[in-house]
Amino acid sequence: MNELALGGILKSAVMALLFTTIGLVMFGVAFLIIKAVAPFSMRKEIEEDQNTALAILIGAVMIGLAIIIAAAIH
Repeated sequence: MNELALGGILKSAVMALLFTTIGLVMFGVAFLIIKAVAPFSMRKEIEEDQNTALAILIGAVMIGLAIIIAAAIH
């Protein structure tokens, strides 16, 4: 493998790690915002009360955020 190809692979790996880190931070921030805005305990609602609608809503927000991050990276 020549040095040019190795440099390209290294650059791609670093960019993938950077975007992964940014995406994970954004997911964490989005979850903390949802948790702060909710007037109830999300853990209690999902785990104890079996609130499926709330779990689906949080999942939908995370999928939407993933689509936005993927579009920004692309």
